[in-house]
Amino acid sequence: MIQSYSDLKTSIAGFLHRGDLTAMIPEFIADAETRIYNDLRIRCMETAFSSAIASGTVAVPSGFLEWKFLYVDGSAAQKLTRKDAEWIYTIYPTRSASGKPVFFAREAETFIFGPYPDSAYTIKGSYYKRLSALSDSNTTNWLITDAPDLLRFAALCEAAPYIKDDSRIALWEGKYQASKKRVKDTDKREAWSGSVLVAAAG
Repeated sequence: MIQSYSDLKTSIAGFLHRGDLTAMIPEFIADAETRIYNDLRIRCMETAFSSAIASGTVAVPSGFLEWKFLYVDGSAAQKLTRKDAEWIYTIYPTRSASGKPVFFAREAETFIFGPYPDSAYTIKGSYYKRLSALSDSNTTNWLITDAPDLLRFAALCEAAPYIKDDSRIALWEGKYQASKKRVKDTDKREAWSGSVLVAAAG
């Protein structure tokens, strides 16, 4: 049973039938985590966001993957619509106090707004972020406790080319895809639980 980072490494070594990959298995796991964060957007990755605009920008939060939604806080909240940075600079070339933002774009490690903010508005919302990376000092996270098979088979997929065992790639890839579907289906059921679905006009 996988209950920690150490258990995960032991499990991967067992599936590989190799005792000489101790140094490489953490790399397989790190690559597996990257793949999972590219493939999935589920509730365990959601986190609330709140930050005041400073000098017309807001910093990209740590571990950021993508927004779920974003708005300007206030008595009348203003939903923000995503655009690219070039569009912001073209439509709102005046980069000094102009009004309450309606649009936002990412520029490197900050988010910019249009119109250029005329106050230190608080931006709130929700975004998907990476969980803290697994390591010998961070031995567990949601993936370990709720989806260890997803991690295991993702890591085995990363290991197969390294050990030149191409015959196993299809098997492990299939296991990974099945685990990913289970996680997504479970997340979807939870998202709609607790209320009766009602058809709405429009």
